[in-house]
Amino acid sequence: MAGRSQAVLCILLSSLAAFALVQAEDPYLFFTWNVTYGTISPMGVPQQVIMINNQFPGPNINSTSNNNLIVNVFNNLDEPLLFSWNGIQQRKNSWMEGMPGTNCPIPPGKNYTYHFQPKDQIGSYFYFPSTGFQKAAGGFGGLRTNSRLLIPVPYADPEDDYTVLIGDWYTKSHTALRKKLDAGKLLGRPDGVLMNGKTGKTGGKDDEPLFTLKQGKTYKIRICNVGIKTSLNFRIQGHSMKLVEMDGSHVVQNVYDSLDVHLGQCYAVLVTADQTPRDYYMVTSTRFTKYMLSATGIIRYVDASGAKLGGPPSSALPEAPVGWAWSLNQFRSYRWNLTASAARPNPQGSYHYGQINITRTIKILNTAGPVDGKLRYGINGVSHVDGETPLKLAEYFGVGEKVFKYNTIVDDPTDTKTIVAQPNVLNATFRDFIEIIFENTEKSIQSWHLDGYSFFPVAIETGKWSPEKRKNYNLLDAVSRHSIEVYPKSWAAIMLTFDNAGMWNLRTNLWERYYLGQQLYFSVLSPNYSLRDEYNIPDNAELCGLVKGMPMPKPYTP
Repeated sequence: MAGRSQAVLCILLSSLAAFALVQAEDPYLFFTWNVTYGTISPMGVPQQVIMINNQFPGPNINSTSNNNLIVNVFNNLDEPLLFSWNGIQQRKNSWMEGMPGTNCPIPPGKNYTYHFQPKDQIGSYFYFPSTGFQKAAGGFGGLRTNSRLLIPVPYADPEDDYTVLIGDWYTKSHTALRKKLDAGKLLGRPDGVLMNGKTGKTGGKDDEPLFTLKQGKTYKIRICNVGIKTSLNFRIQGHSMKLVEMDGSHVVQNVYDSLDVHLGQCYAVLVTADQTPRDYYMVTSTRFTKYMLSATGIIRYVDASGAKLGGPPSSALPEAPVGWAWSLNQFRSYRWNLTASAARPNPQGSYHYGQINITRTIKILNTAGPVDGKLRYGINGVSHVDGETPLKLAEYFGVGEKVFKYNTIVDDPTDTKTIVAQPNVLNATFRDFIEIIFENTEKSIQSWHLDGYSFFPVAIETGKWSPEKRKNYNLLDAVSRHSIEVYPKSWAAIMLTFDNAGMWNLRTNLWERYYLGQQLYFSVLSPNYSLRDEYNIPDNAELCGLVKGMPMPKPYTP
């Protein structure tokens, strides 16, 4: 009996250990997306848009730090499709980045399952289609990552959590816009601005609210600019906003009447329903343009039963700020909340960025000019071209030399008047701490994004950059983020550690320029080819171009 009891006990303990091991894995969230065309009239004109599960914008993803997100995408469009997850770092996993340089697109009529984690991240993000100028047709949606319950956030839990997607909009289809760009022509001014897929209207008595508020309660509102061309200002009639997070980082909680939200950026604010109960307008409008376009959405005060309180909103809308100097001063007011207990990006410790020596400085200059008689945009004289074989796959399968060359641009360019079209790839040394300077010589504002990383924007100043400008850097509490604006005739400096192995896209957020080549890829290789640095290619990866049908390379080892 004793032997039998011991055997049963061993089996029980083994089962409990296995159960504990399974339970220790981060939770899984499953999503199934049916991506189709649909005809709606977001600006009063019927047009074709990209919908996800018959929704425009697409469904919000509500997740928690380190959750395993499983998104099964069925492509029912008539052209290839990729989704990218703007701001999600994809630690060691550029296989899921969803950019043309890293992944083969999902063919029409096929499906693909993304599996990724917002590893050690919190905050407000969004997703979008990254191929074929499809972003101009929709297919975007909010992606939020909440802190785990055991990790406190630096503010009380809000009554509710709302996402506001703002962006400029064209009434022509993305295929018509794409055809215009392929002919070497620019798109011109947008036709309007949307807020959660609608323009709204001022003075309507029966308008439905986007959100409802209860008197005295505080709400979190996440604002993301998902547009393709224009910086926007966001404000709420009669209410102030306490900024608590941007691009995945808790910030010092300053109060603002309005916020400039540049292309590709996300902000989270707390808003308290402390005004006279009635309807109020949220307003977004274009910035740094000769034209003024705007959209509105209603927030409604309701009682405990959900019944409307008070009357319609006032038609007197709050005005937007004027001039880009105001926006620059707002940027300078942002500070990282260094006392917040939360997931921090760059877990190797590079958040102590002011104490790390710079090993490389890369200057990014705009290039524009004709290639084969058609307008192209580039970086440092090279206009990026996507080929049939994604760069990451070509490199991984050992055929990179047939697809691209490394270091097609120099770090400190002097001649950017000429432009060539080819894949634009820079080789980066794993774990190097670098400085990137974005220098804007134009009269219009720019916005830049880097996949795979959060970086530290340590300065934005007018004029041209020089090494002496480093004495003005913020080396203590610059907000760790993934997108940065560069004002006209100005420069911006960022710092980061290349501690995330993979192939990562650096791009302009001005989508017509992106489509016409103003982007590059950083190849960050693990010197040890180890699973500690990078995951192996997924078994379900789409293969195309030169690597289609090739045997899988030898996998990385621990």
